[in-house]
Amino acid sequence: MAGRSVLITGGTGGLGTAVTATFVDAGWRVVAPQRNQPTPHPEPDANAPVRLVADLTDAADAARVAEVAAGDPEAPLRAVINLVGGYAGTGLVHETPVEEFDRMLTLNLRPTHLVTRAALPHLIKAGGGAVVCVASRAAVAPFPGVAGYVTAKAAVLAFASAVAVEYKTAGVRCNTVLPSVIDTPSNRASMPDADHSRWVAPAEIASVIHFLASDESAPTSGATVPVYGRA
Repeated sequence: MAGRSVLITGGTGGLGTAVTATFVDAGWRVVAPQRNQPTPHPEPDANAPVRLVADLTDAADAARVAEVAAGDPEAPLRAVINLVGGYAGTGLVHETPVEEFDRMLTLNLRPTHLVTRAALPHLIKAGGGAVVCVASRAAVAPFPGVAGYVTAKAAVLAFASAVAVEYKTAGVRCNTVLPSVIDTPSNRASMPDADHSRWVAPAEIASVIHFLASDESAPTSGATVPVYGRA
């Protein structure tokens, strides 16, 4: 039986699938909300992630998900992994509609804020734990045409730093990973001529995230960890 629970948002995406598998393999109870109704598994697996439908841009849904993640007294909530996000090229700043700019903030920052906010009381009650957020190398090394995305990921980085400072005395750590281009099928399809060997594999990022959520990284909080591969 798992002795601890982890809440993983975006657990069905290209990175999320690898992160979810890593925590399941390590023996955690995994709660992985998703926007669409999960496909029933033909044979129930006691080690399978707990799936539930939720809109993580909605405060009530985020709170409900946190309650489920903390709902097993035999496996208290000890980690939150914020993977929900998205990328869009919107043009130069003066060309970007404010609606597109807002959409990037809503997609990349709002779920991270709402889920972390809802989970923090449960982490504190359990005696502490870890929050891991995902920003992007673009947050510290911007490139043209993606101001909304860059701003949103930089905001995630700033938010994680604030959490690390505010909750360190409560035993809650917060760290951020900064991927470059992740080697997923969707990224390969959108950039077929790129050198994919230089990209970072989801499983490699998942290992770093698991380390930051584990007791082995107990002295580490407020860190910004590059996971660039060779990109």
